[in-house]
Amino acid sequence: MITSKRVALVVVAILTILFFLHSLRSSSPQHSPSDQLPKFVTSTRSSASQLKEDLRASMVEASRFATGKGSAAESLKLSSLQNPLKGLGTRSLREQLEYQFPYDPQSNFPAYIWQTWKHDPSEVSFEEEFRENEISWTQLHPGFVHEVITDDIAVHLLRHLYASLPDVLAAYHALPLPILKADFFRYLILLARGGIYSDIDTAALKPATDWVPAKIPRDSFGMIIGIEADPDRDDWADWYSRRIQFCQWTIQSKPGHPILRDVVANITEETLLRRDRGRLSRDHRGIVDFTGPALWTDIIFKYFNNPSVFDMSTSQGSVTWQHFTRITSAKKVGDVIVLPITSFSPGVKQMGAGEDDDDMAFVKHHFEGTLDDPFTPESLDTINILA
Repeated sequence: MITSKRVALVVVAILTILFFLHSLRSSSPQHSPSDQLPKFVTSTRSSASQLKEDLRASMVEASRFATGKGSAAESLKLSSLQNPLKGLGTRSLREQLEYQFPYDPQSNFPAYIWQTWKHDPSEVSFEEEFRENEISWTQLHPGFVHEVITDDIAVHLLRHLYASLPDVLAAYHALPLPILKADFFRYLILLARGGIYSDIDTAALKPATDWVPAKIPRDSFGMIIGIEADPDRDDWADWYSRRIQFCQWTIQSKPGHPILRDVVANITEETLLRRDRGRLSRDHRGIVDFTGPALWTDIIFKYFNNPSVFDMSTSQGSVTWQHFTRITSAKKVGDVIVLPITSFSPGVKQMGAGEDDDDMAFVKHHFEGTLDDPFTPESLDTINILA
């Protein structure tokens, strides 16, 4: 029987819930976009703050599980933050990645700067030779969120971003060398969050807002890459993997770009195939083709010649290295901006590269990493060349 006393209790309960919800809404901070950033760059301070909170929560839960104070379910609490791919279990990995990280070429570039290293800049163990490089990115990009991700943090960050894509996480953990994980991580973070990735031994010479001529509409491209190698010697194949090789130590992209989707799917599938066949090796040979600049270059050219992306009916042939050799200014191919070798490799004194004070010099690469370091910034090609 419904009595007046029960009715009163129900009314009180409803009023209490409404008051609680109103309090939460009124206490929520309001974020306004940064007025320091150009219109084609999106301020990500609020999202970065949330990301840090998620990371801290993830690390706490993982720590509880590792010390026996939490359950496996608790340690994977962040999985609930991802939208499950319901009904997509039979789709290809590329389709799943497209669903999880959609690409909008007309969106703004996120104002992120991502770097990776084994130490955080706040630690005394952070190498002094990298401090000036790291600071240069912050100084030239006010309003950007600049993060140096350590290898420990990377594990939890990827668990957060790729919780609904277990094959990707399995591939990352299966990779037997830090350099392989370093290569994979840069593609993963840009696919999921976008922004700029640059190795820890690079210095910013000019802000990213100056990398592309103002006459090129900012909503007409979604990725900026540079040329690493453009050898003109007859024995170029003894020194480089490709006649034109695109740089992967600095990349700017909008999240979800198809090139990133393809490279992530390629590495994931190849890694799991090698794992299942017992062919994953710690041998350094072949890194450039497995996860490094050779694979990166091949997938970029594959994209440039994809008839489902570009109208090839009016093309006079395939896009090849010949379209990029000796370029001295930015070249737009579809939604990708290709910068000349001077832009990310000034001062190498070969292959037509200009000096650090050249108008087209944007990023200086100091080549200070080693293959034995976690998140090493160098490819095997570069080490062989310098030796």
